[in-house]
Amino acid sequence: MNKVTLAILLGLLSSSLLAAPKDCEELRAEIEVKIQAAGVASYTLEIVPNEDAQDPSMVVGSCDGGTQKIIYQKNG
Repeated sequence: MNKVTLAILLGLLSSSLLAAPKDCEELRAEIEVKIQAAGVASYTLEIVPNEDAQDPSMVVGSCDGGTQKIIYQKNG
């Protein structure tokens, strides 16, 4: 019974670590790598407060515990 309890506790701890909020710059860098891998030459990624994210179709990420959004815009 103790092994089962230990396994459940370890599972809960690991899932809470995976759900930890990401730093905005870290998430922005991850998104930038994906955009560049897709071959997009000219684009803008901007970190803005939630209230400044007017167009939901431009939002590509949320960070800092959901207080900020990352906005993507293709240029040219």
